[in-house]
Amino acid sequence: MSAKGRVRPAIHQSRVERGEYMTAAQLALAYLLDLLAGDPEWFPHPVRLFGGLIRVGERWLRGWATGPIGETAAGVTLTGAVVCLAWTLSRWRKPLWQVLLAWTTLATRSLLNEAGAVLRALEEGDLALARWRLARIVGRDTADLAESEIARAVIETLAESACDGIVAPLFWLAAGGVPLAMAYKAVNTIDSMIGHPEPPYRYFGRVAARLDDGANLIPARLTALGIAAAAKIHGLEARNSLAIWRRDGDKHASPNAGQSEAAMAGALTVRLGGTNFYDGEPRLRPLLCPEGRLPTARDVKAAMAVVATVSALAFGMALLALLRRTR
Repeated sequence: MSAKGRVRPAIHQSRVERGEYMTAAQLALAYLLDLLAGDPEWFPHPVRLFGGLIRVGERWLRGWATGPIGETAAGVTLTGAVVCLAWTLSRWRKPLWQVLLAWTTLATRSLLNEAGAVLRALEEGDLALARWRLARIVGRDTADLAESEIARAVIETLAESACDGIVAPLFWLAAGGVPLAMAYKAVNTIDSMIGHPEPPYRYFGRVAARLDDGANLIPARLTALGIAAAAKIHGLEARNSLAIWRRDGDKHASPNAGQSEAAMAGALTVRLGGTNFYDGEPRLRPLLCPEGRLPTARDVKAAMAVVATVSALAFGMALLALLRRTR
């Protein structure tokens, strides 16, 4: 091995020892905690802290911000404050603290639990309960949704959240440890709350939306590949998943959300997208796999299995990356 080749592992090792990178053992423990405990209501989750700061900051900053420039400046200030908070929380290098923070960035258990609650209500034929449970995980109006629309909403949420709550955090944990993963969760939370193209957030949330687009650019595509691989494992339509992803993945207004949703639509051969209502106002989303059938509760169950497998695959890849870094 060359001198340069020997120096690089030594640099990585020193960064691990200083706590700048996660160890494979820390990542494994954080992932296990997520699988066992999920997101308990009693736990002081950092995302709730971010959400509180965003709500307070939005009320205060938008009180004086006027015009596109003022609103953009206010949005930059709020986004920077939340990201700085996330980064500050992660600077304490105690191993247990790093594990706990890493755990909070992951959402495999909570995502599957919430989707499973809707699925059980659908299987029992209780549409009212299914709509109520669905409202916990989506922003669209759910009061009048038919069974196929409930199934569609759950599948779309599973596909998109597989990136936001599983693959992307694991990617950033492996790439830069807890600080990068926490910064990602901060940006993702800001985007979900203010990163909307409609007024009054068009300018105020623009920076948060663009940061989130950049942070998910690679993870979203890794998620789509993971969905296709999981489809192969579960005997679903893996080739169709890849084909629909290539064809329909860029139809979505978001450069990232359509990637995993298109791959999932192809894997299940179901039609996703269409008209959603938000506070009574219709919003049309492009159809993904429009030749597919209407989704059912059975497809929700298959999508849950796919996401669970994507989670395992992403964890395995992140673990291998950390092991290779410290070898």
